[in-house]
Amino acid sequence: MSKQEMGNDTIFALASGSGRAAIAVLRLSGKATASIVKGLAGKLSEPRVATLATLRDPRSGEALDRALLIWFPAPRSFTGEDCAEFHLHGGQAVVAAVIKAIGMFTGTRPAEPGEFTRRALLNGKMDLAEVEGLADLIDSETEWQRRQALRQMEGTLSRQAVAWRKALLEASALIEAEIDFSDEPDVPDLILSKIEDLITPVLTALETELAAGQAGERIREGLTVVISGPPNAGKSTLMNALARRDVAIVSPHAGTTRDMLEVHLDIGGCPITLIDTAGLREAHDSVEQIGVARALKKAESADLVLWLNEAGAPMAPLPDLSGTLWPVFTKADLHVNAEKGDPSEGPNQEINAKDALYISAETGQNLDVLTKRISGFARSLTHEGHAGLITRERHRRAFTSAGEALQRVLSGHEDPIEFLAEDLRAAIHAMEKISGSIDVEDILSEIFSRFCIGK
Repeated sequence: MSKQEMGNDTIFALASGSGRAAIAVLRLSGKATASIVKGLAGKLSEPRVATLATLRDPRSGEALDRALLIWFPAPRSFTGEDCAEFHLHGGQAVVAAVIKAIGMFTGTRPAEPGEFTRRALLNGKMDLAEVEGLADLIDSETEWQRRQALRQMEGTLSRQAVAWRKALLEASALIEAEIDFSDEPDVPDLILSKIEDLITPVLTALETELAAGQAGERIREGLTVVISGPPNAGKSTLMNALARRDVAIVSPHAGTTRDMLEVHLDIGGCPITLIDTAGLREAHDSVEQIGVARALKKAESADLVLWLNEAGAPMAPLPDLSGTLWPVFTKADLHVNAEKGDPSEGPNQEINAKDALYISAETGQNLDVLTKRISGFARSLTHEGHAGLITRERHRRAFTSAGEALQRVLSGHEDPIEFLAEDLRAAIHAMEKISGSIDVEDILSEIFSRFCIGK
């Protein structure tokens, strides 16, 4: 939806949660906002000052509610348009009556999902990277996610992309100058040297961010930890113990878990998706075979695999499993004569068998040690929760595209100058994609579809 397509409608929506509550926040944005506020409250309050007002039906004059009114005249508002908020009592009848009254005014309609933020973007109050940060902040569930989303919403990525683009534009101007003065004998070498001085720091910074791996994306999406191993190794019991609730069915019969079960945890501030899988064995039942195949596939793509073995019946990990794999011996409370130590000596004792850990999900033995290890592993992959600028695959593609173009510029001194100019334009184009100044429409629908109505 472009700025023109938004039209002149004044939109309204409930910005707080639905249902019975102490307070309900109703938002307005658009050119009719001032007349709506005056029609309901009888006056416009002082800008950006909460004012107590009686809201009345514009036709009958009946009092609807005593509410707080906040008036945000354009352009100093979230959307850049005239905006207002009514902080109502949260009863459903109150909210419904005020919404019905607003709908009586000409040119008003309910907002679409994310439309307030979309208007902020189209009116230049936010750029695309900041909008993405806002979306991530709304969805954040852990401390690391909140911190990363807030940095992006406040423009950390955008400011860096603008700074890089500025340097590249300066280099582009020098290349154009070389094209214009290519007949002068001393100009090309001098200009190429200046261009290299401008481009090299940008390329180094881009490569540094790309080399940081997927730390930012892992914080945003969460690390995947798969519990794998033979049947009856205690996988579902461990799943329930870490989740602190009954997520999986626990049974002494092999093959009980046939499909994957997921639970989302906050471990030390990092989001973790913990997945319980079917026991890995040669299955004859067709349904169990599907479960085993899915378990193997999920384990292959996981950030971390916990390979569970019963302490009294160890089994080597399957050779197909690659990546980071930790051996974990379970049911240690039943095997007090374990080779590497006596599990009965206390739940806080860490018992090592090389890199293995003896645990008992039943008694809680060493579960705290396992949790700490998972937290440390997460920190090692995400730079202690302080990731770089890349939080989405879209950012990664833009950084990669810009870096490849700049490498071609620096290594192409023998190429025609027009080729270098085109590569530099490609790098600038990639930087402009970050803020959404170009090629924005193809991803807006995906972003705003996940916003709530009142945002």
